[in-house]
Amino acid sequence: MFAPPMSDPGAPSAPPASMFDNVPGYEGTLIGGGGFLPPPVPSVPMPMPEPGHTHPEWNIPSITEETAREAFVMFASSKCCYSSGPAKDGVITRMDAFNTYRYRLETFSESRSTEWSQEPYNGQPVDAFTQAVPGPWDIPAQAPAFFNDHTQVIRVPYTSSVKNCYACVGMGRSPCKDCAGAGNKVCWVCNGSGYRHGDDRCSHCNGRGRENCTHCSGQGSRACPTCHGRRQILVFINLKIKWTNHNDVYVVEQASGLKVDNLSKVSGKEMYKDTQYLVFPVSGFPDRAVVGASERLVREHQANYSQTSRILQQRQIIELIPITKVSYMWKGKSCVYFVFGNEFKVSADDYPAKCCCTLL
Repeated sequence: MFAPPMSDPGAPSAPPASMFDNVPGYEGTLIGGGGFLPPPVPSVPMPMPEPGHTHPEWNIPSITEETAREAFVMFASSKCCYSSGPAKDGVITRMDAFNTYRYRLETFSESRSTEWSQEPYNGQPVDAFTQAVPGPWDIPAQAPAFFNDHTQVIRVPYTSSVKNCYACVGMGRSPCKDCAGAGNKVCWVCNGSGYRHGDDRCSHCNGRGRENCTHCSGQGSRACPTCHGRRQILVFINLKIKWTNHNDVYVVEQASGLKVDNLSKVSGKEMYKDTQYLVFPVSGFPDRAVVGASERLVREHQANYSQTSRILQQRQIIELIPITKVSYMWKGKSCVYFVFGNEFKVSADDYPAKCCCTLL
């Protein structure tokens, strides 16, 4: 006689909240995280931002026709379906400069969050309540270089304690899901009848109609996956520290016809750079659109990132991006391409000699 299949009692997938200690300063900590913790008010006044430096008058000379053609030839040669004819033989009829400005504001911040974590207990140190637990913002951490994203997880000291495993109620084993705890399953060869053809006894199960479960070796249970059969788990608080570089870019509109998205692929001539704990908006810059963008973004960054994180450094940069619109004739057709950025990158949406390639 075989034991009937045992139903899975439905062990909890997450530990109950009552299992965790009440740690002063960490009352809102949950499994999976309790949100970002606002930084404390600094005891020492933070340095005030200093006004930005004066802006030099920089002018980027227009590129030569030779440079424009070389860039166009390289562009065409990089496209497998483009004939080199227009780039090499097209007659340049006009070149117009449409330089534009790109303003970038970066805010490097540090945020901290906590969560209860667990692992099987294998004799690790237990230090809960042996000393006062340091606050989330009092735990030292090595920050990366400014403006580089990084994440670090630190176990909060004096929060580690041992608890009976909630998943197996301290038994160390849980019912096998493959056989529902019975230790055996219906024989797949004879479908539980014990016979294959007429009176021929099933050789696979020796006529029993059932076979031992291979997943639990016939025991009906397996080592608890939560405590790995140890019956106890170590619970503790993890502190997650994230250093994030928040980056916003504004590009002044220009009337060349070049799509603004292209400018994200190139660098420009750096005209202005200001790095401080907090920066002042740019003032006195000849282009009012840049001034307005700086005022708006500085205000938004300080409002958005100072509530849930600690601002460590800000940096603002203004670049002048050279754009040259080149008009040319090829086989009686008037066409246009653009050369832009320090890299002399080319955009030519209406290239007149494209062919269709078919890969066999």
